[in-house]
Amino acid sequence: MTGDVLAEVGQWWGTYVLVALLGLVVGSFLNVVVWRVPRDESIRFPPSACPSCGHQIRSRDNIPVLSWLILGGKCRDCKARISARYPLIELLTGVLFVLVLWQFGLGLEFVAFAYLAAIGVALTAIDLDVHRLPNVIVLPAYVVLAVLLIAQSAVTGDWWPLARAAIGGASLFAFYFLAAILYPGGMGFGDVKLAGVLGIALGWLGWGPLVVGSFAAFLVGGVVGVILLATGRVKRKGGIPFGPWMIVGAAIGVAWGQSLWNAYTGMFT
Repeated sequence: MTGDVLAEVGQWWGTYVLVALLGLVVGSFLNVVVWRVPRDESIRFPPSACPSCGHQIRSRDNIPVLSWLILGGKCRDCKARISARYPLIELLTGVLFVLVLWQFGLGLEFVAFAYLAAIGVALTAIDLDVHRLPNVIVLPAYVVLAVLLIAQSAVTGDWWPLARAAIGGASLFAFYFLAAILYPGGMGFGDVKLAGVLGIALGWLGWGPLVVGSFAAFLVGGVVGVILLATGRVKRKGGIPFGPWMIVGAAIGVAWGQSLWNAYTGMFT
């Protein structure tokens, strides 16, 4: 019996380690996406190179997180500084993959929300850099999530979460679309398209995650915006992209949306 328990624990930890490693590798790829997509460059060719000296990055120097630490955050050839954001994106993606596995277990839901976490990391970095949410990342997410969630409903035979996801996506898209029309200076149509994707994911989980995730975006964005404006880090107009806070709000909705919603509604019952 003890041997069976130890084997089960070992398999459990092994799964988490493999998913963490997968997240690190995906994070390394996301660094390429974040750099090249805003510049309309191919994410496949040419191989990654140092932006300072142009030397191609060697395979041994392309190990997520570890290579950056070994090299001391510098290019092997020209000794130019390599931003700490590269290992941070890799590490963040690995952590997010583990958290998604912890919440959903292995299965189609894990694939769907790990994919959402990955594009969320890329879109956050890109929006902070260039204040843009590229269609080439956002629009395919509609198809990917639809295929995975339809397949999940087919497996379980429960189609209501899929219907709720469609309602959530449509309602959040419509809300942001109206906001962009009424207040064009504060909301872009990239945010509108992203809202539909996040609404699908949050609606799939329930009304509580949808409401909490939607509200959290404005709460977090408002608090951070006030702090940045008060400290003079950004200007009042055009200095604060909203996409990152939409993604953070959605993450809050996924992780704690239902429990926060239950706590809130419980105050009235």
